[in-house]
Amino acid sequence: MYKQNLHTHSTFCDGKDRLEELVLEAIAKGFDSIGFSSHSYTPFDESYCMPLSSSAEYAAECARLKRKYCDRIAVYCGIEQDLYSSAPPFGTDYIIGSTHYVKVENVYVPVDKSAEIVKDAIEKYFGGDCYAFAERYYANIEKLKKVTNCDIIGHFDLVTKFAELPDCPFDENHPRYVSAMEKALTALIWENVIFEMNSGAVARGYRTEPYPSMRVLQRIASAKGKITISSDCHGKSALDCAYTDMIARAKSAGFKEIYVLRDGKFVPTAL
Repeated sequence: MYKQNLHTHSTFCDGKDRLEELVLEAIAKGFDSIGFSSHSYTPFDESYCMPLSSSAEYAAECARLKRKYCDRIAVYCGIEQDLYSSAPPFGTDYIIGSTHYVKVENVYVPVDKSAEIVKDAIEKYFGGDCYAFAERYYANIEKLKKVTNCDIIGHFDLVTKFAELPDCPFDENHPRYVSAMEKALTALIWENVIFEMNSGAVARGYRTEPYPSMRVLQRIASAKGKITISSDCHGKSALDCAYTDMIARAKSAGFKEIYVLRDGKFVPTAL
Protein backbone atom coordinates (compact mmCIF):
# COMPACT_ATOMS: atom_id res chain seq x y z
CA MET A 1 0.00 0.00 0.00
CA TYR A 2 1.15 3.56 -0.72
CA LYS A 3 2.45 4.85 2.63
CA GLN A 4 1.91 8.54 3.28
CA ASN A 5 1.66 11.05 6.11
CA LEU A 6 0.28 14.51 5.37
CA HIS A 7 -0.16 15.80 8.93
CA THR A 8 3.41 16.63 9.97
CA HIS A 9 4.66 19.49 12.15
CA SER A 10 8.20 20.81 12.29
CA THR A 11 10.24 23.53 13.99
CA PHE A 12 8.42 26.04 11.80
CA CYS A 13 5.56 25.73 14.31
CA ASP A 14 5.27 23.50 17.40
CA GLY A 15 7.15 20.45 16.10
CA LYS A 16 10.51 19.25 17.39
CA ASP A 17 12.39 18.47 14.16
CA ARG A 18 13.48 20.31 11.04
CA LEU A 19 11.79 19.56 7.73
CA GLU A 20 14.80 17.74 6.31
CA GLU A 21 15.12 15.56 9.42
CA LEU A 22 11.50 14.53 8.93
CA VAL A 23 12.05 13.73 5.26
CA LEU A 24 15.00 11.49 6.12
CA GLU A 25 12.99 9.77 8.85
CA ALA A 26 10.14 9.16 6.42
CA ILE A 27 12.54 7.59 3.93
CA ALA A 28 14.03 5.38 6.64
CA LYS A 29 10.54 4.23 7.68
CA GLY A 30 9.52 3.31 4.15
CA PHE A 31 7.14 6.15 3.37
CA ASP A 32 6.36 6.85 -0.28
CA SER A 33 5.53 10.49 0.46
CA ILE A 34 5.41 13.04 3.23
CA GLY A 35 3.46 16.27 3.51
CA PHE A 36 4.15 19.17 5.83
CA SER A 37 1.27 20.96 7.54
CA SER A 38 2.50 23.81 9.71
CA HIS A 39 -0.17 25.47 11.82
CA SER A 40 -1.46 28.59 10.10
CA TYR A 41 -1.05 31.88 11.88
CA THR A 42 -3.55 32.65 14.65
CA PRO A 43 -2.92 36.18 15.96
CA PHE A 44 -4.72 35.60 19.27
CA ASP A 45 -2.53 32.58 20.14
CA GLU A 46 1.03 32.59 18.81
CA SER A 47 2.22 29.83 21.13
CA TYR A 48 1.99 27.02 18.60
CA CYS A 49 1.53 28.43 15.08
CA MET A 50 3.91 29.43 12.30
CA PRO A 51 4.72 33.18 12.32
CA LEU A 52 3.79 35.03 9.15
CA SER A 53 7.43 36.09 8.89
CA SER A 54 8.42 32.44 8.38
CA SER A 55 5.95 31.70 5.58
CA ALA A 56 8.28 32.39 2.66
CA GLU A 57 11.11 30.38 4.22
CA TYR A 58 8.76 27.47 4.91
CA ALA A 59 7.47 27.36 1.34
CA ALA A 60 11.00 27.65 -0.05
CA GLU A 61 12.33 24.86 2.15
CA CYS A 62 9.48 22.56 1.18
CA ALA A 63 10.26 23.27 -2.49
CA ARG A 64 13.98 22.64 -1.95
CA LEU A 65 13.35 19.29 -0.28
CA LYS A 66 10.84 18.34 -2.96
CA ARG A 67 13.60 18.79 -5.57
CA LYS A 68 16.43 17.29 -3.54
CA TYR A 69 14.66 14.03 -2.66
CA CYS A 70 12.43 13.62 -5.71
CA ASP A 71 14.04 10.29 -6.61
CA ARG A 72 13.51 8.87 -3.10
CA ILE A 73 10.23 10.27 -1.76
CA ALA A 74 7.47 12.69 -2.78
CA VAL A 75 7.39 15.84 -0.62
CA TYR A 76 4.30 18.06 -0.36
CA CYS A 77 3.79 21.53 1.07
CA GLY A 78 0.57 21.90 3.02
CA ILE A 79 -0.93 23.85 5.88
CA GLU A 80 -3.17 23.09 8.83
CA GLN A 81 -5.56 26.00 8.70
CA ASP A 82 -7.64 26.73 11.75
CA LEU A 83 -11.20 27.99 11.47
CA TYR A 84 -10.10 31.24 13.10
CA SER A 85 -6.87 31.81 11.19
CA SER A 86 -6.21 33.44 7.86
CA ALA A 87 -5.38 31.62 4.64
CA PRO A 88 -1.66 30.98 4.05
CA PRO A 89 0.22 33.63 2.05
CA PHE A 90 1.73 31.01 -0.27
CA GLY A 91 0.52 28.22 -2.51
CA THR A 92 -0.12 24.81 -0.96
CA ASP A 93 -0.53 21.29 -2.28
CA TYR A 94 -3.35 20.67 0.21
CA ILE A 95 -5.08 22.12 3.26
CA ILE A 96 -6.03 20.36 6.48
CA GLY A 97 -8.94 22.18 8.07
CA SER A 98 -9.08 22.07 11.86
CA THR A 99 -10.65 23.89 14.75
CA HIS A 100 -8.73 24.07 18.01
CA TYR A 101 -10.98 26.63 19.73
CA VAL A 102 -14.50 27.58 20.59
CA LYS A 103 -15.17 31.31 20.67
CA VAL A 104 -17.24 32.84 23.45
CA GLU A 105 -17.78 36.56 22.91
CA ASN A 106 -14.16 37.71 22.33
CA VAL A 107 -12.50 34.79 24.10
CA TYR A 108 -10.95 31.89 22.17
CA VAL A 109 -11.05 28.78 24.35
CA PRO A 110 -8.65 25.99 23.29
CA VAL A 111 -10.29 22.57 23.27
CA ASP A 112 -7.08 20.52 23.35
CA LYS A 113 -4.48 22.27 25.54
CA SER A 114 -5.49 20.67 28.84
CA ALA A 115 -8.43 19.01 30.55
CA GLU A 116 -8.34 21.72 33.21
CA ILE A 117 -8.79 24.50 30.63
CA VAL A 118 -11.79 22.68 29.15
CA LYS A 119 -13.42 22.11 32.54
CA ASP A 120 -12.87 25.70 33.61
CA ALA A 121 -14.31 27.00 30.33
CA ILE A 122 -17.39 24.82 30.65
CA GLU A 123 -18.06 26.23 34.10
CA LYS A 124 -17.19 29.85 33.28
CA TYR A 125 -18.71 30.28 29.82
CA PHE A 126 -21.32 27.51 29.51
CA GLY A 127 -22.80 27.42 33.01
CA GLY A 128 -21.49 23.93 33.61
CA ASP A 129 -23.24 22.55 30.51
CA CYS A 130 -20.58 20.37 28.88
CA TYR A 131 -22.88 19.50 25.99
CA ALA A 132 -23.28 23.16 25.08
CA PHE A 133 -19.48 23.25 24.82
CA ALA A 134 -19.49 20.18 22.55
CA GLU A 135 -22.29 21.66 20.44
CA ARG A 136 -20.29 24.86 19.95
CA TYR A 137 -17.26 22.82 18.90
CA TYR A 138 -19.16 20.76 16.33
CA ALA A 139 -20.85 23.88 14.95
CA ASN A 140 -17.31 25.09 14.21
CA ILE A 141 -16.30 21.79 12.64
CA GLU A 142 -19.33 21.97 10.36
CA LYS A 143 -18.06 25.30 8.93
CA LEU A 144 -14.55 24.13 8.09
CA LYS A 145 -14.97 23.28 4.43
CA LYS A 146 -16.81 26.50 3.63
CA VAL A 147 -14.37 28.72 5.55
CA THR A 148 -11.02 27.10 4.69
CA ASN A 149 -11.80 25.20 1.47
CA CYS A 150 -9.84 22.35 3.01
CA ASP A 151 -9.18 18.98 1.42
CA ILE A 152 -8.95 17.11 4.73
CA ILE A 153 -10.80 17.48 8.02
CA GLY A 154 -8.27 17.26 10.84
CA HIS A 155 -9.06 15.26 14.00
CA PHE A 156 -12.84 15.55 13.59
CA ASP A 157 -13.63 14.76 17.23
CA LEU A 158 -10.69 16.57 18.85
CA VAL A 159 -13.09 17.66 21.59
CA THR A 160 -12.78 14.08 22.93
CA LYS A 161 -9.02 14.36 23.47
CA PHE A 162 -9.44 13.95 27.23
CA ALA A 163 -12.36 11.51 27.05
CA GLU A 164 -10.36 8.59 28.47
CA LEU A 165 -9.59 10.48 31.70
CA PRO A 166 -11.71 9.31 34.65
CA ASP A 167 -13.25 12.76 35.21
CA CYS A 168 -14.10 13.52 31.59
CA PRO A 169 -16.98 16.03 31.66
CA PHE A 170 -19.17 14.48 28.97
CA ASP A 171 -20.41 11.15 27.69
CA GLU A 172 -19.97 10.50 23.96
CA ASN A 173 -23.20 8.46 24.00
CA HIS A 174 -25.30 11.31 25.37
CA PRO A 175 -28.08 12.25 22.90
CA ARG A 176 -27.00 15.89 22.68
CA TYR A 177 -23.40 14.98 21.99
CA VAL A 178 -24.40 12.42 19.35
CA SER A 179 -26.83 14.86 17.70
CA ALA A 180 -24.22 17.64 17.44
CA MET A 181 -21.58 15.25 16.13
CA GLU A 182 -23.93 13.66 13.58
CA LYS A 183 -25.09 17.04 12.26
CA ALA A 184 -21.51 18.17 11.55
CA LEU A 185 -20.52 14.80 10.16
CA THR A 186 -23.46 14.62 7.77
CA ALA A 187 -22.80 18.13 6.45
CA LEU A 188 -19.13 17.40 5.79
CA ILE A 189 -19.79 14.04 4.15
CA TRP A 190 -22.08 15.85 1.71
CA GLU A 191 -19.26 18.30 1.00
CA ASN A 192 -17.08 15.40 -0.09
CA VAL A 193 -14.14 16.13 2.21
CA ILE A 194 -11.61 13.55 3.36
CA PHE A 195 -11.58 12.72 7.07
CA GLU A 196 -8.29 11.81 8.68
CA MET A 197 -7.58 9.00 11.07
CA ASN A 198 -5.17 10.72 13.43
CA SER A 199 -2.89 9.10 16.03
CA GLY A 200 -1.51 12.34 17.49
CA ALA A 201 -3.15 11.96 20.91
CA VAL A 202 -1.99 8.34 21.06
CA ALA A 203 1.62 9.40 20.46
CA ARG A 204 1.38 12.01 23.21
CA GLY A 205 -0.20 9.64 25.71
CA TYR A 206 -3.67 11.16 25.99
CA ARG A 207 -5.58 8.38 24.25
CA THR A 208 -5.27 4.70 23.51
CA GLU A 209 -7.28 4.98 20.28
CA PRO A 210 -6.83 7.41 17.37
CA TYR A 211 -9.37 9.96 16.21
CA PRO A 212 -12.11 9.61 15.17
CA SER A 213 -14.11 7.20 17.31
CA MET A 214 -15.22 3.90 15.85
CA ARG A 215 -18.79 5.22 15.80
CA VAL A 216 -17.69 8.09 13.56
CA LEU A 217 -15.58 5.84 11.34
CA GLN A 218 -18.45 3.42 10.80
CA ARG A 219 -20.78 6.29 10.01
CA ILE A 220 -18.35 7.66 7.39
CA ALA A 221 -17.90 4.19 5.89
CA SER A 222 -21.65 3.57 5.69
CA ALA A 223 -22.11 6.89 3.88
CA LYS A 224 -19.34 6.05 1.38
CA GLY A 225 -17.21 8.83 2.79
CA LYS A 226 -13.44 9.18 2.42
CA ILE A 227 -10.61 8.77 4.91
CA THR A 228 -6.86 9.13 5.02
CA ILE A 229 -4.30 8.06 7.63
CA SER A 230 -2.05 10.49 9.47
CA SER A 231 0.00 10.72 12.64
CA ASP A 232 -0.25 14.45 13.38
CA CYS A 233 3.47 14.11 13.96
CA HIS A 234 5.21 16.61 16.25
CA GLY A 235 8.39 14.57 16.54
CA LYS A 236 9.99 12.24 14.01
CA SER A 237 9.76 9.18 16.25
CA ALA A 238 5.95 9.40 15.99
CA LEU A 239 5.85 9.71 12.20
CA ASP A 240 4.32 6.25 11.80
CA CYS A 241 2.62 6.06 15.21
CA ALA A 242 -0.14 3.40 15.19
CA TYR A 243 0.02 3.23 11.39
CA THR A 244 -0.70 -0.50 11.06
CA ASP A 245 -3.30 -0.26 13.83
CA MET A 246 -5.13 2.46 11.92
CA ILE A 247 -5.18 0.32 8.79
CA ALA A 248 -6.74 -2.51 10.78
CA ARG A 249 -9.19 -0.07 12.38
CA ALA A 250 -10.24 1.27 8.98
CA LYS A 251 -10.86 -2.24 7.69
CA SER A 252 -12.86 -3.09 10.81
CA ALA A 253 -15.05 -0.01 10.27
CA GLY A 254 -15.85 -1.19 6.74
CA PHE A 255 -13.42 0.71 4.53
CA LYS A 256 -11.88 -0.93 1.48
CA GLU A 257 -9.62 1.99 0.58
CA ILE A 258 -8.04 5.16 1.89
CA TYR A 259 -7.17 8.35 0.02
CA VAL A 260 -3.63 9.55 -0.64
CA LEU A 261 -2.20 12.57 -2.43
CA ARG A 262 -0.35 11.58 -5.60
CA ASP A 263 0.80 13.90 -8.38
CA GLY A 264 -1.36 16.72 -7.07
CA LYS A 265 -4.59 14.71 -6.78
CA PHE A 266 -6.25 12.75 -3.99
CA VAL A 267 -6.79 9.21 -5.19
CA PRO A 268 -8.00 5.99 -3.53
CA THR A 269 -5.60 3.20 -2.69
CA ALA A 270 -6.73 -0.25 -1.59
CA LEU A 271 -6.26 -1.32 2.01
